[in-house]
Amino acid sequence: GSMPISTTLAEEGIVIPPTKLVKRGRVCQATMETLCGDSSDHKIRGDFAAQISANSIGVERLGELAEARGIQHFVEGLVELNNYGERLALAELESIPDGDYRFSDLMDDDGAGNSDIPIQVTLRVEGNRIEIDFSGTADQVPGNINCPLSVTAAAVYYAFRCLLPEQAPACEGTFRHLKITAAEGSLVNARYPAAVAAGNVETSSRMVDAVLGALAQALPDRIPAAAHGGMNNIAMGSAAKGGRPRWDYYETIGGGMGAHARGEGLSALQTHMTNTLNTPIESLESHYPLRISRYQVRRDSGGAGVYRGGDGIIREFQFLSEATVTLLTERRRHRPWGLHGGGNGAAGENLLNGKPVAGKTCLQVRAGDVLTIKTPGGGGYGAGG
Repeated sequence: GSMPISTTLAEEGIVIPPTKLVKRGRVCQATMETLCGDSSDHKIRGDFAAQISANSIGVERLGELAEARGIQHFVEGLVELNNYGERLALAELESIPDGDYRFSDLMDDDGAGNSDIPIQVTLRVEGNRIEIDFSGTADQVPGNINCPLSVTAAAVYYAFRCLLPEQAPACEGTFRHLKITAAEGSLVNARYPAAVAAGNVETSSRMVDAVLGALAQALPDRIPAAAHGGMNNIAMGSAAKGGRPRWDYYETIGGGMGAHARGEGLSALQTHMTNTLNTPIESLESHYPLRISRYQVRRDSGGAGVYRGGDGIIREFQFLSEATVTLLTERRRHRPWGLHGGGNGAAGENLLNGKPVAGKTCLQVRAGDVLTIKTPGGGGYGAGG
């Protein structure tokens, strides 16, 4: 799953610079061989063939649209789409009161010996323009929770897009009035070759928490409490041995959503920066030497309040053969925060044969071992309940 306990980008998989895979309608076989090697697994080549085909169809249909509408009309349509996105965004941004709104949150650790790593954001609102300033955020760290600026932008844009109508397009015009400031060499604008695997899947969620925490000061009735705050990444596998085939598997696990002014947080689902779903147990057990011995809602893990935070998940893996397991998880030290007097959600827990293991770690397991992941609940909303 390219999710190791890494300290440099080179340890996280193949780094592909801008490279032509198709040139003048023909696949560059030398490039394909470099990417696929002498792999006998046709799925790899099949994946590339599918991506090439999808892009080719997209280019073809876009060309048909431009030809049918006329180039000038087509370009005017693109301009108007961006202007439409800008108008929708302005209607919301102008409702945010002017002022500076600050919030700070913490990453548990970087998996390389550093803990309690701050992410600080200041929203400077002036009219219809907002600066999202990450000054005060930690410098990049040896572990892999660093972020390229593109991931930071994705987290910021996501948080603000949640304020917009559902029909708001994801285009340049929608985000035209947002300015992101992040020092080069910081956790949220790391320099090459910093390790970044967990930045995309874990730190991005904490940036959303920080931006929403700042927005909650400006829009107290529109922002929810913190969700479970990560993707609870688990990667596992084993090399071919003794006639057993090589296998590898990666999944993310959901948790609780934060409560809000209109009701309780949802339970047992992925939130914010992920688009992944769970793997059905039947499929998992039929393809891998694994057994899911428990999969349930983690009751009472959501924070208390007038409205309770959503509950997390308990997912338990029993290994039927030896394997290497990597965990990249967050909110094991710092609980998801509640809002307006609501309680914090429960911290997550990782257990191997009933004994706690670190949030970011690599484990060697044997047949019969049991790994239990208890994901965090969401924060509660409002005092009482």
